[in-house]
Amino acid sequence: MDYGLWTMDYGLWTMDYGLWTMDYGLWTINQNSVTFEKSSPKHSNLFLNFVSQKKIFTMQYDVVVIGSGPGGYVGAIRCAQLGLKTAVVEKYKTYGGTCLNVGCIPSKALLDSSEHYHNAAHTFTTHGINLKDLKVDMKQMIARKDDVVLQNTAGITYLFKKNKIDAFEGVGSFVDKNTILVTKADGTTETLNAKNVIIATGSKPTALPFLPIDKKRIITSTEALNIKEVPKSMVVIGGGVIGLELGSVYARLGTKVSVVEFMPSIISTMDAGLGKELQRVLKKTLGMEFYMGHKVTGATTKGKTVTVTADNPKGEAIKLEADYCIVAVGRTAYSEGLGLDKIGITVEERGKKIPVNEHLETSVPGVYAIGDVIKGAMLAHKAEDEGIYVAETIAGQKPHINYNLIPGVVYTWPEVASVGYTEEQLKEQGVKYKTGSFPFKASGRAKASMDTDGFIKVLADEATDEVLGVHMIGPRAADMIAEAVVAMEFRASAEDIARICHAHPTYTEALKEAALAATANRAIHI
Repeated sequence: MDYGLWTMDYGLWTMDYGLWTMDYGLWTINQNSVTFEKSSPKHSNLFLNFVSQKKIFTMQYDVVVIGSGPGGYVGAIRCAQLGLKTAVVEKYKTYGGTCLNVGCIPSKALLDSSEHYHNAAHTFTTHGINLKDLKVDMKQMIARKDDVVLQNTAGITYLFKKNKIDAFEGVGSFVDKNTILVTKADGTTETLNAKNVIIATGSKPTALPFLPIDKKRIITSTEALNIKEVPKSMVVIGGGVIGLELGSVYARLGTKVSVVEFMPSIISTMDAGLGKELQRVLKKTLGMEFYMGHKVTGATTKGKTVTVTADNPKGEAIKLEADYCIVAVGRTAYSEGLGLDKIGITVEERGKKIPVNEHLETSVPGVYAIGDVIKGAMLAHKAEDEGIYVAETIAGQKPHINYNLIPGVVYTWPEVASVGYTEEQLKEQGVKYKTGSFPFKASGRAKASMDTDGFIKVLADEATDEVLGVHMIGPRAADMIAEAVVAMEFRASAEDIARICHAHPTYTEALKEAALAATANRAIHI
């Protein structure tokens, strides 16, 4: 057979050169020959080592996924479930991408640990719990965080094996649209052939060109997960999700945290009322300072002190000194090193994102991109949905994603969550709407847990009563927002939510009360 294909238990292979024949255990390669019985592992391994060294074979797949973050690994699993021969290429030693290794999961582990400490220090006595000699063991806190990460990444390894997904460690790049070169850390390479390719390479922290990150005192969110002591002071550049979550971790442990934000409000992409309330609570409960409308101009390090310079709204220069400075001004799509130029794909100049159509397919047929590397919010659950969407599209199904109903969450305390349109967006679009709001200070469950800050707001169409947006700040908002998403997926009215019986006492009763307030202002408990 000349440049032919053959199958065996471990997959489909393509020959790069030469002729070979097989007769129940007899293999012949032109210019070289290896003979063994099929039942002989020793000779079988000898043959496989031979062909590997000679690079005779190229693995054939229905789908090759580049990147194993939430979008990549979920997409790969769904492909495998649909019967597609699937491989994943990951350049790091562990799976899970930014989210599991240095993002969502480790930050939540530290947020939970620091919240326990903060409650022990500030609210336990009210509950009748008295403690002596309370202190922070940062070494143990970091170790627990690392263990949580290990458990999650190991879980993906198990899922790959369960679903018979082949995983390759190395940097994946295009040779052509159907050929992926995997370059390993030691410089050796493997070649994979794919009918379809899914790019899921994620994002990396955005750097400011005038502010060098030394990863020691001027750091990103990655290094902020491994600070070995509780800093006395910290400046956070950026009042978005990442900056506020990490700032909260250290503020709870006793660090004086100053947030410098260019916009006039924190979490500025969410409903304005949420940012205003969150800033008030973080200042009241954690003593965080906010410098809104300030433009950072630089940062320098001298010994163990970082000096951040900025211009205030009047154009006056200010200086802030701290032990650490976290640069949290967003993330940039990671599309370098993919060899996109070899297949005719050009990334967007701003943000380096890969253009895709409504089916998440690039300009090259059979090459898809998902998650942070394409347009839209940089959210793990968005990437997961897109991974499933592309897998089902490749399999010939007709999946669905409603991008307006992908919730956003900030894991501070109180938590912040939002789905659908904000009031600002509805006003800009000229949509007539009505609003209903309910404060947690009127919630029996919130009073019992001493979590009375925040509120839930429901926005509904003035004419049809269809829910257009739900915005909440309060206890367990990250979990409660799912009820709103379900309701809005089925195009529920505010009246529908108001008529649903909610268990008492629960935090979700606040959503029902807000829906009641949006329908003829008939909330019961205010």
